[in-house]
Amino acid sequence: MAQQQDTGQEERQAPRSGLDRFFKITERGSTTGREIRGGLVTFVAMAYIVVLNPLIIGSFSADSASAHKDVLGNILPSSQVAAVTALVAGVLTILMGLVAQYPFAIATGLGINSLLAVTIAPQVTWPEAMGLVVIEGLIIVVFVLTGFRTAVFNAVPAALKSAIAVGIGLFICFIGLVDAGFVRRLPDSANTTVPVGLGIDGSIASWPTAVFVVGLLLTGVLVAKKIRGGILIGVLATTVISIIVESIVHAGPSNGTNLTGWNLGYPALPDKVVGLPDLSLVGDVSFGAWTRLPIITVVLFVFTLVLADFFDAMGTMTGLAKEAGQLGPDGQLPRVGRALFVEGLAGAAGGFGSASSNTVFVESASGIAEGARTGLANIVTGVLFIAAMFLTPLYQSVPVEAAAPALVVVGALMIRQVRDIDFGDFSVALPAFLTIVVMPFTYSIANGIGAGFISYVVIQGVTGKARKVHWLMWLIAVAFVAYFAVGPIQDALR
Repeated sequence: MAQQQDTGQEERQAPRSGLDRFFKITERGSTTGREIRGGLVTFVAMAYIVVLNPLIIGSFSADSASAHKDVLGNILPSSQVAAVTALVAGVLTILMGLVAQYPFAIATGLGINSLLAVTIAPQVTWPEAMGLVVIEGLIIVVFVLTGFRTAVFNAVPAALKSAIAVGIGLFICFIGLVDAGFVRRLPDSANTTVPVGLGIDGSIASWPTAVFVVGLLLTGVLVAKKIRGGILIGVLATTVISIIVESIVHAGPSNGTNLTGWNLGYPALPDKVVGLPDLSLVGDVSFGAWTRLPIITVVLFVFTLVLADFFDAMGTMTGLAKEAGQLGPDGQLPRVGRALFVEGLAGAAGGFGSASSNTVFVESASGIAEGARTGLANIVTGVLFIAAMFLTPLYQSVPVEAAAPALVVVGALMIRQVRDIDFGDFSVALPAFLTIVVMPFTYSIANGIGAGFISYVVIQGVTGKARKVHWLMWLIAVAFVAYFAVGPIQDALR
């Protein structure tokens, strides 16, 4: 990492081409090769969303016991969800690269899609649920156009911005460990108070997880030796290893029941490579939820969607910008308004495409760790997503256990920013600590930000430092109190 940055400093000179001039590749200390590698790594790290999103909001059959049905008993076909997931991610990722010129890739946000499937869709139709997502995205766009979202972004203290970056590092590390089966949730019926454990019964106990461990060590060695493209080489090498291992042991896919199988993606050469995508879900949106449900219920749904998306994206961009060295001397991100505008548009586009709200993906840190610094990396990632609509069988050959090591390594790189937090001042240390730990423990960036913001303003206020807190921080803290209490509020209004 350090070697890449040092080399970048040496290469800063006049633009070498129109492409270089447009994306400011040389100016940001990068090269075209690094941007291409970074874009490829980011895609590999987040391509799982095209498989995972259909499992969360889609269903293979309405007769299945696990089908995600709306109030009328309808489902979103998984194959169609996969197609629109790839389409929206590709288009909006490219748009982010062209408009904001940052290597912040976009795809369906985890958390909001679960909220839709579990809480909202059972009370409305799927088109109506997506209509609420469109409204949420448009509200965020209005916040950007009025300057409110940018003002909030700039009002966050430097210590909390560092804490957000560190928390995201732990969060994506945890994602990698869980996806690979290295960390697993223990059944509620288990005779223990421990919520998670190592592998199966305290042992790795599966070939896919063993492959992950090998891949993690291999990728770690490559990064430690400062091998260019180390993370990408690690992912590709681990994929090859997984194909070889599967051909010998025949672990099979997990399918939610085979604990020793491959979690997402199956390491075997596919029977076919190309298939035509079904995009019939695009535009299947309705705003009938406002007449189907009480207004206050719909308002609370939209409020929850807005708050989760608003701060999830803000936190992610803060962490990614710090890791990429893009924050200015004042701690602010240049052209942040453009990036926030595209991200808000992505929320509305995700609803319009029936893919659920799209947002900046934390896995973009993998490409940044590989050297990506400009929007060119996003162009590469976006094109690969669009290609994924046609090449689903091919990229599904890359198991999540081969991509997960990259997330753990990136988490180790991002946690270095903890040194920027003054833990000697407990009025800062506690909010920063809560921000860091709540993210992985609750599997939510927004929850971590909320815990940090609320504790920060309360402690600063009680200790006589209220005037040092930006008024927007107070407003946000109050909003988060309502966000965390949305359940009791709904019950009280029934």
